[in-house]
Amino acid sequence: MPAPPRLFLFDDPVARGWHPFALTRPVGELLFGTETLRARCERVFGVVCEGHLAGDALQGFEEPGAPPCLGAGEPGDDELRILLSSRFVPAEAPAEWPAGPAVVATGATPVGVRVPDGAPLPPGLEAGSYPDAWPRVSVAGRVLASTWELMAANPDRLRADGERFPESAPPPGVHRVGDGPVSVAEGAVVEAGVVLDTTAGPVIVEGGARVQAPSRIRGPAWVGPGSMILGGELAGVSIGPGCRVRGEVAASLVLGCANKAHDGYLGHSIVGRWVNLGAMTTNSDLKNTYGPVRVQSGGGTVETGLMKAGCLLGDHVRTGIGTLLDTGTVVGAGSNLFGGRMPPKSVPPFSWGFGAGSGEYDIERFLETAAVVLGRRGMELTPGMRELYRRAFRDTAELRARRGG
Repeated sequence: MPAPPRLFLFDDPVARGWHPFALTRPVGELLFGTETLRARCERVFGVVCEGHLAGDALQGFEEPGAPPCLGAGEPGDDELRILLSSRFVPAEAPAEWPAGPAVVATGATPVGVRVPDGAPLPPGLEAGSYPDAWPRVSVAGRVLASTWELMAANPDRLRADGERFPESAPPPGVHRVGDGPVSVAEGAVVEAGVVLDTTAGPVIVEGGARVQAPSRIRGPAWVGPGSMILGGELAGVSIGPGCRVRGEVAASLVLGCANKAHDGYLGHSIVGRWVNLGAMTTNSDLKNTYGPVRVQSGGGTVETGLMKAGCLLGDHVRTGIGTLLDTGTVVGAGSNLFGGRMPPKSVPPFSWGFGAGSGEYDIERFLETAAVVLGRRGMELTPGMRELYRRAFRDTAELRARRGG
């Protein structure tokens, strides 16, 4: 019986422009629906992903359950390999791979390659170049063009994902509204008095999660393992593992290990890992003109094409109490926002405050705080991640200098 293929994900130039997240994590480790893009590929194709090809800047990336970021020249050429774009979202039906080398495509769009035993990787793959002479094999799925598309498509992804979860009766004292499915895993706690509204989609609560009363969760919604919902109303959300969430949250993704433990509105947004939102932090997700939202990101202007687009908060962002975020705000990783007024719509990574007295976050102070934050969850800031953050700090110095800090 032939050995299963080795699976790798790669970040092409589009993925590497997915600010603010691509600075500190491979795109395959972003949440979409009920699982990361990488975990979805693993499940659909039945193969564990061995690594991300995401460039030298992400060397040292380490996260529980995630494969490493590989260096130049990896993986080797000794076995069959499948390399897929990290932006590819496969359909549930697995592919039938051909015997020889092939370009994997969904529709007319190439999304990866199949490289047989002993063959070298085709040049230019991470630059978005595919061998013209190789035959194509069709794989059902879609390719995400941007982080904003990921956010906007998430509710539909949650509805589709809901079909994979076993339905269960709501716990005693929990009020169910609508005819949609409810799935409360063994080990999850949903307190009496909680309302689960399935009118628009399923409500899924994973093992180890806890939903406290009074809370109302409107589907489609997913509460990840070990997360706590402390009260408020959530609708159309993906709450990753180990989060603490309170208040009003709509059409948003929280990647994991984040704290929004106080009231305040979060809408049509993506929140990175280890983010802490101070009390009453609130974002706008709709322009007064009801026009499409334009954002400043990566030194350029991005047309989201969306009427509702809130904020993108990179890993380890922290906000002070009462922070207000304008429509389409992008905050770089490691920033600490405070200052008593609305910050700019584009905040460079590792920014310290905003307005008078603002500057850059001393990287060693940042690392000290990050280590404390992880330690509170029984985790360690590894040497590899420390160097990754130092590298990210150096690589983004010019962006902070343009802001005067």
